[in-house]
Amino acid sequence: MTFNDAVRVGLRPAPLRDLYHSLMKMSWGRMLAFIAGAYLTLNTLFALAYLAGGDCIENAEPGSFHDAFFFSVQTMATIGYGKLVPRTTYANAMVAFEALCGIVGTAMATGLMFAKFARPTARVLFSRVAIVTTRDGQRSLMFRMANERGDQIVEASVRVVLTRNEVTAEGERVRRFHDLTLSRDRNAAFALSWTAVHPITRASPLHDATYESMAASDALLIVALVGIDEVSAQTVHARHVYGPDDLRWDERFVDVLGRTDDGRRIIDYRVFHDTTRDPHG
Repeated sequence: MTFNDAVRVGLRPAPLRDLYHSLMKMSWGRMLAFIAGAYLTLNTLFALAYLAGGDCIENAEPGSFHDAFFFSVQTMATIGYGKLVPRTTYANAMVAFEALCGIVGTAMATGLMFAKFARPTARVLFSRVAIVTTRDGQRSLMFRMANERGDQIVEASVRVVLTRNEVTAEGERVRRFHDLTLSRDRNAAFALSWTAVHPITRASPLHDATYESMAASDALLIVALVGIDEVSAQTVHARHVYGPDDLRWDERFVDVLGRTDDGRRIIDYRVFHDTTRDPHG
């Protein structure tokens, strides 16, 4: 479960007020389908408006939705083949309004697609599971990340927060957030693989934690990575959430780093998410 799964009660839905944000969150397929749907809907409405004006389109068959629709398409796209033309004041007024809608709509769709295309993103692969095992004699929480691009993320930093339900001294049920200290939370040049380690000391919020206790408190581990993409020189970020079912106790990650016969370093993503039983656990 993530925070996006929460059911929001008592807020008025305002899809038009946050339309830009909603479209930016959509996948490319859904966004293009929305634009196509809006385009077809607008042309249909204008075609019906032309039909309501009677025989107002020259060279169009009277009452033909087919001719009115494609006349609307030509007008909205400002094509103007010259075969179908407005013949009445009503039609000319509709043409002027539709041409304005077409110019504004084209500008908005172009800006939206450019903003979505140019938005900086980080292709960071997080291990599907996190492990709790012993590292250098200390009980530790670990997960790993990999940069899927060939370039580097400069000045990368990672932060881990534990959120869970707790009860105050007064008996009030609250949701609290605890920062988990990592043995290394910064990387000057994140290029291949990075294993984040949180030593579970007595001061750690995870001290004495078990699967049962984390499941009972609805605990989540929220991981946020921020850095600068060396190609675009823009800040990129990535996020991942681990729940109690995503933790593996007394297991270790399978090694993914190695070298080829000619000495080049390799990373094997085929076993990136794999774990094995810790013989020392």
